[in-house]
Amino acid sequence: MNDPKQHDLLYVIRKILPFTTVALIVAAIYVGWMFFSRWQENRDLQHKRAEAAAESARDVVNTLGGNDLKILSLTLDRGFIRRGEKLQLCYGVMNAKKVSIEPSPREETWPSTNRCVEVSPTRDTTYKLTAEDAAGHTQSASVQVKVR
Repeated sequence: MNDPKQHDLLYVIRKILPFTTVALIVAAIYVGWMFFSRWQENRDLQHKRAEAAAESARDVVNTLGGNDLKILSLTLDRGFIRRGEKLQLCYGVMNAKKVSIEPSPREETWPSTNRCVEVSPTRDTTYKLTAEDAAGHTQSASVQVKVR
């Protein structure tokens, strides 16, 4: 049983075992560090994306008027009509509690970021939109249509 070749093999294994153990430990630490660093990069990227999305949402709210009362638009689909024709009067308001248009159109008005009502003036008319918020602040805008 005392084979000299077997004895030499065991001797070699015993000599290289500490080095292979160290190499395996170093490899395991490296792989663990790679997984951790990639996880951390992905987490940081997700945080940056979330911050960018939140900033974009804040920009949209601020563009649309933030928390303040704002008339976004008041337009006619064309600037002149012939007597008896109808046209669209469109308006948009932000943070309004109540809106009114003078002279009053046939359709009911309410706060909206984009709403159109049909009007049919018989003479040159200036339409005035007044928006009011919950605190009682008001804003007005007007637009004119020519009747031929």
